Amino acid sequence: MTLNILFFSITIKKRKMSFEEAAHQEMIEKLYEKNKERQASMFRIM
Repeated sequence: MTLNILFFSITIKKRKMSFEEAAHQEMIEKLYEKNKERQASMFRIM
């Protein structure tokens, strides 16, 4: 009889962002919200 066992170990670490990465991410989120508001206002006009 053969017994084959396969184990995986996954480690998840929180990645630390640099100041530039954080500023870039914040800018992306603001642009996304701005576009979402623009789309909503266009939908209300129609």
